[in-house]
Amino acid sequence: MNKLLLFSLWAIATSALSVNLDQPTIVKETKKENISKTEVTKDPIRELYNEMKLSSVLKYEAFEQAMQGYNQIHPKNQDIITVIDFTLPSTEKRMFVLDLKAKKLLFHNIVSHGRNSGEKYATSFSNKHGSFQSSLGFYLTQETYNGGNGFSLRLNGLEKGINDQARPRAIVIHGADYCSTDVIKSTGRLGRSYGCPALPRELTKPIINSIKDGTLLYIYSQNKEYIASSKMIKKITPNQPENTMIAAQQEEETSHGKAIMN
Repeated sequence: MNKLLLFSLWAIATSALSVNLDQPTIVKETKKENISKTEVTKDPIRELYNEMKLSSVLKYEAFEQAMQGYNQIHPKNQDIITVIDFTLPSTEKRMFVLDLKAKKLLFHNIVSHGRNSGEKYATSFSNKHGSFQSSLGFYLTQETYNGGNGFSLRLNGLEKGINDQARPRAIVIHGADYCSTDVIKSTGRLGRSYGCPALPRELTKPIINSIKDGTLLYIYSQNKEYIASSKMIKKITPNQPENTMIAAQQEEETSHGKAIMN
């Protein structure tokens, strides 16, 4: 009887020891699997953003959305992309001209929005003739010309129902006296256009010459209606990580008004 009892105790102890010895091997394999998954899921857009050291000047979400469109559109001139961030007030530098090939920021400057899009902030957007509002989304730059506002650059809106009336509406990039730091000092905001992204006079030629002839322009705003309507921006899905910038959409009701698009 004592021998049987001793044998049973020995068998139980041996079994427990085997389980404990096996556990470290399982943990090591799990760690290797996790490392492998991390390497596979590196985000090239995030890597480019970090390489260009943009975190202190340009919102990642704006850059991410711009690059999503860039990767679908494949513009004629793939070296340059321009982002305008209309979540910022007109008193701040909210136009970014990026050289993707050299991986550097070429221009960072103030830019005006449409007079009916808002006062200090652009909160309302339209594709309609006579609205005097800015339009969101993706554009291709086209040819230059000399007009009533001097040296100017035509824009072709690429998104139907969102900005495709840009050329018929004469939405162009041009210089304007009302787009200056002096106006900001005297009025507390920039002057406003009829819907064009207007630039300071002294920057008009160098910027236009850098972005003309087939580069991509993206006008960004945290606008839920635009995100829902655009085919260029990736929509949120249940499988996407919750910590991505697009998944973290902010409420449209902010301290400076509600962004709307019509």
